[in-house]
Amino acid sequence: MRENERKKFIVVVIDSFGVGAMPDVPQVRPQDIGANTCLHILQQLPQLQLPTLAELGLMNVLGQSHNGMPLSQTAIYGSALLQHEGGDTFIGHQEIMGTLPQSPLVMPFAHVIDQVQTALQDAGFNVARVSQNGLSVLWVNDHIAIGDNLEADLGQVYNVTANLNAVSFEQVCRIGQIVRRHVKVGRVIAFGGRTSDDNILAAIEVRQSQFIGVNAPKSGAYADGFQVVHLGYGVDAATQAPQLLQQQGIATVLIGKVADIVANPHGINYQKRVDSQHILQLTLQHVHDPHPLFICSNIQETDLAGHAQDVVRYADRLQIVDQGLAAIIAAMQPQDCLLVLADHGNDPTIGHSKHTREKVPLLVYRKNRTLTALGERTTLSDVGATVCDFFAAKAPQNGTSFLHLIYPE
Repeated sequence: MRENERKKFIVVVIDSFGVGAMPDVPQVRPQDIGANTCLHILQQLPQLQLPTLAELGLMNVLGQSHNGMPLSQTAIYGSALLQHEGGDTFIGHQEIMGTLPQSPLVMPFAHVIDQVQTALQDAGFNVARVSQNGLSVLWVNDHIAIGDNLEADLGQVYNVTANLNAVSFEQVCRIGQIVRRHVKVGRVIAFGGRTSDDNILAAIEVRQSQFIGVNAPKSGAYADGFQVVHLGYGVDAATQAPQLLQQQGIATVLIGKVADIVANPHGINYQKRVDSQHILQLTLQHVHDPHPLFICSNIQETDLAGHAQDVVRYADRLQIVDQGLAAIIAAMQPQDCLLVLADHGNDPTIGHSKHTREKVPLLVYRKNRTLTALGERTTLSDVGATVCDFFAAKAPQNGTSFLHLIYPE
């Protein structure tokens, strides 16, 4: 088999690993002024070492050495701005795959609670309301809460939060699908863990006098047995990298959260995977496959640590990623390409538990590389465009390839 018949493009998304507030933050998200997830973690933990990421050019992106890690002399590096509004994992990954982000619908759950309740009751579910300050969440079958997502941009995402000690995840997914059919916000997230009904009810909070939902970290749903599915709205998968690559005869593999939120109907999908080591092991396994592949993996545990405002946990997950990237690089062949980036920020030091609107790093590895600046790209979609260009596939809906900078000869 010729080299170009087995080449691979590997994308690793370190979920929430931003490198500085977006230029528009003072106008659109003043709570994120000064955010820099990467820099602040390094500053709070001066002993933290990330040798692989540093060699890939992370310090180059930050503009100076930190914790004794120097600027790389061989890095292919840059950064990318968020073209989507806010800082959302779902639309961030759609943008990465080549979707042109649209302005999201902003609507408190209170505006749709009546029709959602009716739809669930028509489907045979027992639905009550739990109220606080004049607002309500739906309490379904005594174990499942439905309301606003309090961690993402308010009004753009609804959560279905379940006690998986009492109900099956299949039932949670069914309820999520019913909610999805009756609302038009960007995302419905159906998830749960082995927590308790009391923990979920105690985590109900009101924000800005019009949004009510379950504070997911406080609910205990993330702690044990966490399962999740993300249900999106209004994304044309036919114009995204996975399906365009499949049309070109290139197999596609999605691992972790990206498999939950990006359509890949004819590819391999490792859904509902959260453990970072397992995700990196699966990625490495496919790097060894003897055919051409597009592999995209999402490391979600960094984002969960950001929501929990846990700097030490975040750093621990970064070290696992760093070691996993070293193993992937060691297994790569000369024709392969690796790209590491994020989808937004989640600065655990900023003073709130939501995503932070930050630009993200672009770190590229290939054999025989030389120091190359990719600049500041205007959209995450440049990644999807570059992947399609790498395999000579049709370009996605959005984005500009920078393949010529990776392979200038």
